[in-house]
Amino acid sequence: MRSRTQFVHAGGGADRATGAVNPPIHLSSTFAQLAPNRNRGYVYGRSANPTRTVLERALAEIEHGRTGLAFSSGLGALTTLLEQFPAGSRVVAMDDLYGGTWRLLDHHRRQFGLEVEFADLTTPLAVERALAEPADLVFVESPTNPLMKLVDLRALARAAHRGRGLLAVDNTFASPALQRPLDCGADVVLHSTTKYLSGHSDVIGGALVLAQKRLGERMRWLQNAVGAVPSPFDCFLVLRGIRTLELRMRAHGEAARAVAEVLATHRKVRAVHYPGLASHPQHRLARRQMSGFGGMLSAELRGGVPAARRFLRRVKLFTLAESLGGVESLVEHPALMTQASLPKADRAAHGITDGLLRFSCGIEDPADLADDVRTALAGV
Repeated sequence: MRSRTQFVHAGGGADRATGAVNPPIHLSSTFAQLAPNRNRGYVYGRSANPTRTVLERALAEIEHGRTGLAFSSGLGALTTLLEQFPAGSRVVAMDDLYGGTWRLLDHHRRQFGLEVEFADLTTPLAVERALAEPADLVFVESPTNPLMKLVDLRALARAAHRGRGLLAVDNTFASPALQRPLDCGADVVLHSTTKYLSGHSDVIGGALVLAQKRLGERMRWLQNAVGAVPSPFDCFLVLRGIRTLELRMRAHGEAARAVAEVLATHRKVRAVHYPGLASHPQHRLARRQMSGFGGMLSAELRGGVPAARRFLRRVKLFTLAESLGGVESLVEHPALMTQASLPKADRAAHGITDGLLRFSCGIEDPADLADDVRTALAGV
């Protein structure tokens, strides 16, 4: 089955009881039992809910995994994943990460005794150095937030498995419409379903998809124990978004390409980070590993914060807001917003400058978005 068809039908067909083409929203916190410890598969809403079951089945299908698990947020999913690792476990994470992810990993390092090392994993030499000592967990985003770096997922999976570790990939930026890390050898895929999977900026959610049945069973136990689960209505909204994912990702990519080309040729822009440009350091890897380049990009303006503020005051179609992946276009300033939790020295070391802006290109007409950026740059 081709991807577009799979996204439309993922999770199952019409409801067996009623024939409804959309899954019912089961707003029940508890379920009647046939007898003590005899039930119809549902006991308590934190443990399982029929609407959530449909979403979790869909998540596993679209990421080619064995087990899909839904959570109340992406960080809720990551928190539950980290519960798998006891004090003293070694975690190697990509050095360019969403600020909330960095903050949570650093918290687990200080509070719970995880050994966390951040490293640039974009080159074979860097991977070799970082994993010279085996890691229990290797955690990456690809593309990364906000610098749009790519990691060779197949090579990294082999390196992690040599040390008997797990590779977890945050696939939020690419989505399964463009990239399937489990097919590349990863063990775990993480999503903020708030973003492209739901696609309409109206729900907060997260997901884990596991390649191995045994790990999936363990993570399902932790999902229930930790309790960071989504409401049935949130599950319904994410399912609704999945149906149009492939079509939306195509439109996001067209818009991002148009904006990236304007930025890349403008004298007031120092650098553009977009895998779809031939100038991107991992452009060839992106062509090999992804089926498209996505709707996210970042650009560094000359002039630092003052230039960035002037630009942000002048855009009309791009809304100044955190988050990404919705049908509307957003822009934000990582150093002052999503990456503000990183110490300034760490931001500077990783290339997150005061002039950096991150763009989430929506599904508006690409020419209109390009004109909006061009006009705003004229006033910088």
